[in-house]
Amino acid sequence: MSRTLVITNQKGGVGKTTTSVNLAAGLAEAGKRVLLVDLDPQGNATMGSGIEKRGLTHTVYHVLLGLATVEQARARAESGGYDVLPANRDLAGAEVEMVDIERRETRLKGALAAVADQYDYVLIDCPPALSLLTLNGLVAADAVMIPMQCEYYALEGLSDLVNTIKKVRAQLNPRIEIEGLLRTMFDPRNTLAQQVSAQLQQHFGDKVYATVIPRNVRLAEAPSYGTPAIQFDRTCKGSQAYLALAEEILRRAQAAAARAAAAQV
Repeated sequence: MSRTLVITNQKGGVGKTTTSVNLAAGLAEAGKRVLLVDLDPQGNATMGSGIEKRGLTHTVYHVLLGLATVEQARARAESGGYDVLPANRDLAGAEVEMVDIERRETRLKGALAAVADQYDYVLIDCPPALSLLTLNGLVAADAVMIPMQCEYYALEGLSDLVNTIKKVRAQLNPRIEIEGLLRTMFDPRNTLAQQVSAQLQQHFGDKVYATVIPRNVRLAEAPSYGTPAIQFDRTCKGSQAYLALAEEILRRAQAAAARAAAAQV
């Protein structure tokens, strides 16, 4: 059964795309069939996966407007071993063009339903804004992963995002839940980072991933080579952290399946 995770935070520069690309590659390496959906008009997840965004015949823009199917628009990220529903600048106009479309917030959900049986995981990389594109991601997803830096402003933005998720659950997607909070760009020498991390764990408990993504130069370098960091430099601390995150997600999924099975007995 396919599981869809939307990776979002309205604050920019927190590692959403780095997380999306490397988690996709990590899950693919573990033998899972993965589709990465790039919902950001900047197309960074597309480029970071080694796919040239300029000149694409079909993208997620065409899928949202009903001009192409996911099967027609997807491309293969050869270095990462997963599929990508790519994006480019065309996507910036999608929100305006979708205004008059009926059930515009469910366009992505409907398109992904057609390929759900082809993937074990669908990861959705959202733009840094609570926009119609992000709303499409939230409506299509089973759960939300929130990458965040351990700093004061991140806590402020987190409360807004949690409230948005609650509204989406109440009005559009009753199954959506917070999968987990991922601490990114973490520097253990920073006292504030330690304090914010402790607050997150106190408030959200086991919703905070045990895996922590450190600040790492190799993670920042990998996109310029069009490959996930875990392929670019597998031994660096950042790559090792994302491999550990993929393992943690798979363990969580197994535990949840076991609990569900036990509840039916």
